Amino acid sequence: MDQLGPRVRVSGIQPTQKFKVLFTFAHGVRREIDLESFLRGPIFEPIRNEPAVFRAARVAGSTIAWDNGADIDPDVLYYNLKPAWMEELEIQQA
Repeated sequence: MDQLGPRVRVSGIQPTQKFKVLFTFAHGVRREIDLESFLRGPIFEPIRNEPAVFRAARVAGSTIAWDNGADIDPDVLYYNLKPAWMEELEIQQA
């Protein structure tokens, strides 16, 4: 257990619309999350630009993942934390 609470794991996903996905977490919580702010950087470009690629997401390594190796930390999703690119930008601007 860390300062946020227990580490969470994604057990199911269902893309709903645009960049939204209905997540089922291993402890039973279901939540629809808009992933648009997470899809930044070169690895996410094909995912942002091709709806079929976005919708081909799957559960791998206890989180959402795509065939090109992109994934999003399940703790970031569950606890509504800032995307990594946003944290890096804040550090650069400090």
